[in-house]
Amino acid sequence: MNYFDLHCDTISECYNAKEGLYKNNMQLSIEKGKEIEHWIQTYAIWMSDELSDEKAYDYFNKVYGYFIEQMNALKDVISFCKCHKEVEETLSQKKRVALLSIEGSRALGSHIERVQEFYDKGVRMMTLTWNGKTAVADGCMLEEADGLTEFGKCVVKKMEELGMLIDVSHLAEKGFWDVTKTVSGPFIATHSNSKTICNHPRNLTDEQFRVFVERKGLVGMNFYPLFINNTMTGKIEEILPHIDHFLSLGGEGVIAMGSDFDGAKMPVDMRGIQDVDYLYQLLVKRYGKKLADQFYFENAMNFIRRTF
Repeated sequence: MNYFDLHCDTISECYNAKEGLYKNNMQLSIEKGKEIEHWIQTYAIWMSDELSDEKAYDYFNKVYGYFIEQMNALKDVISFCKCHKEVEETLSQKKRVALLSIEGSRALGSHIERVQEFYDKGVRMMTLTWNGKTAVADGCMLEEADGLTEFGKCVVKKMEELGMLIDVSHLAEKGFWDVTKTVSGPFIATHSNSKTICNHPRNLTDEQFRVFVERKGLVGMNFYPLFINNTMTGKIEEILPHIDHFLSLGGEGVIAMGSDFDGAKMPVDMRGIQDVDYLYQLLVKRYGKKLADQFYFENAMNFIRRTF
């Protein structure tokens, strides 16, 4: 089984707890994923809405430094990749691939030049908001949320120019539609499910999902029960109706995985990365191996071949 995960918060949690990426008490560690053949994991540096812009920038740099320390210490088993050729080479060496993202744009402050700085450091995805307001846009949990600011429009244009993937998970719907008007290429939702199946502000409407289909983007399925069934408990098989619905909207080439490991409570039968084979087997049983492989690896891999 191959596995490409668009989102986890493990590096931030490891930094906070001063634990390593190889072996830890988190939902995700490299050791716990030893049964995966080819594994590409996106590690997100999470920005709390409670941080000021400059404290968020300082926090990003601290976690980034810790991430680089971990990559250097574990260079025999994992590589930090910044383009699809590096990804391909790392997989051919039977090593794990680490990609880097930022969750929430607060660390930008109002400094457009930081987009280039983050890109130069290897950040290849950025979630435009978390749940609240930033200089870029409003998050989806705000009442009467607004869209992209003028600064935010400059940010997404710069991201598209550089090839840094625009991630609209957590973004308020008005901001989503502003993104569609501001950039012409594909973008992603790294960890969001179907609002039709589970009516939560963090999920995507059918109209939004159709944009991903039209632009050949990616949507990572989130394992958090609150976004699966609107409760804090459940089984991972309850994610299947979300996939069914996205397939009915033409999403065969769009569906990917975005676990949210170490950023959310997991279903009772999904302790962490060690249990992803269980979900894979459910997908094989329901959709066949070809589609299961697409959802678990190939759709995301093909996307980065086109965009990185």
